[in-house]
Amino acid sequence: MDPIPVVVKHQGKKHNVELDPTSTGETFKYQLYSLTGVEPDRQKILVKGGQLKDDTDLSKLGVKPGHIFMMMGTPSAEGKAMLEPPAEKVRFLEDMTEAEAAQSEGAVPAGLQNMGNTCYMNSTLQVLKAIPELQVELSRYTPSATSTGSSSMGDLSQFGLGGLGASIDLTASLRDLFKQMSETQDGFPPLMFLNALRTAFPQFAQKAKDGQHYAQQDAEEAWSQIVSQIRQKVKIKATPPTDSSSQAADMSFIDKYMAGKFESVMECDEPAAKEGGEQAINASEDFFKLNCHINAETNHLRDGLAAGLEEKIEKNSPVLGRDAVYTKTSRVARLPKYLPVHFMRFDWRRSTNKKAKIMRKVTFPQELDALEFCTEELRKKLVPIRDKIREIRKEEEDVERARKRQKRMKNGEENDVGDDSKKGDKKNQDKSESKEAKKAGEDTEMADVHYKTDAEIEAERAASILAAKKELLALVDPKLGEDAGANQTGLYELRGVITHQGASADSGHYTSFVKKSGRKDPVTSKIGEEDGKWWWFNDDKVSEVESDRIDTLSGGGK
Repeated sequence: MDPIPVVVKHQGKKHNVELDPTSTGETFKYQLYSLTGVEPDRQKILVKGGQLKDDTDLSKLGVKPGHIFMMMGTPSAEGKAMLEPPAEKVRFLEDMTEAEAAQSEGAVPAGLQNMGNTCYMNSTLQVLKAIPELQVELSRYTPSATSTGSSSMGDLSQFGLGGLGASIDLTASLRDLFKQMSETQDGFPPLMFLNALRTAFPQFAQKAKDGQHYAQQDAEEAWSQIVSQIRQKVKIKATPPTDSSSQAADMSFIDKYMAGKFESVMECDEPAAKEGGEQAINASEDFFKLNCHINAETNHLRDGLAAGLEEKIEKNSPVLGRDAVYTKTSRVARLPKYLPVHFMRFDWRRSTNKKAKIMRKVTFPQELDALEFCTEELRKKLVPIRDKIREIRKEEEDVERARKRQKRMKNGEENDVGDDSKKGDKKNQDKSESKEAKKAGEDTEMADVHYKTDAEIEAERAASILAAKKELLALVDPKLGEDAGANQTGLYELRGVITHQGASADSGHYTSFVKKSGRKDPVTSKIGEEDGKWWWFNDDKVSEVESDRIDTLSGGGK
């Protein structure tokens, strides 16, 4: 059958449409969707006897050329967005430069080539690169003449000329490497940074037993040494003090975003020391990672962290006049925004005089609640905020469930909930109403129920969440709020993992996982929702993996 030219009136506009009599109402609705932007499930098309249904056979409508259909309905918020022209001119991938392609949405990030047992370094760098504030501050970093050994070489390094001069300055080399990685999707050779690392820390240039190749190194040691260099070099401009007579000192990036503070108490285990008047020793110290100690009783991350906050120390007791065992108990007084956690799997075995790997399985969550490790003072500040966050999350989940349920009801998929007798009464009532309608010569129609549009639901949700977040901000302790580099909730989301494969501490292979960030809106620059997937960096091989893969990294095997 040939298509029939018809006219569809919608919101004062006329649309000429070719109706295919061999198709169904659903196909016709999708034709109108492409013209009006109104989704098929939001369209109400009037035909003889009621509304056009998805399964209606169009050949049975008896439509003739020039027939006029009336259509009602408005597009959802998502539909309206689709109708708007793109804010930026569309560019095709084949027309982009390599750097533009690497920075486009959905681009696979660059891997790092293995330069000979350098997987420990490659994995470490990929996780460090996942800290956005670090990338920003590194891009601003300018090495001084003293740090490069030559002002001219330092100047060349600023222009990213293959890392010239960067072999002397590790931080400048890291800056250049991250920039180069952001401009390609190929596996990049980190040769200049590797030279800088081995120059600054000769242990990473250690040869293997065969004397020909480089030895495998510890990723945690590489992390600590690189972070120590960044701490010395990368400074953040301090906010000028209100008192004009004093001058604010620049602050280290690491101290602001990645350094925590312990408050500890050390007491002698022997009662005689306390009876003799020996006082507990109180101290405060910075930390740059939390250690997860692993023993025969460690099953979960929190077990290992708790063990790491209590340690036995043998030292001289001035009261006893001899060495005694002391217990040092630490609690966190400041939580940094980024919290590195070290699983202490490599242990020195006195029996064999060798370093060995602990193979025990230790599970870890993708969200860590750190409150139990904090001082009482810090906990009092964090608890109201953490509880409010959980309340907001529950509200978001409730709204999402309500939206899905409404959609099911709208599609006629939601069943009545109740006992059999009530369902029977409802069925008989429906039959009675149907008979009365037929007697009156009318078609039975569902009661006119108003369902909220997606736009209305989103507006209500946004207003509710905004109000809750304002309440949340009001709960933040003023002093805690002034510390922009601190964690103000006590909750941490897992963003990166460096993992070791193999049973030997001196060999094996390192890879890393970094959680994917949401896509950046080119107009608003806001980061969208994440899809929960991760990038797996295996040297120069980069692949996408599901979140479930992270749960398999708890050890217990090679």
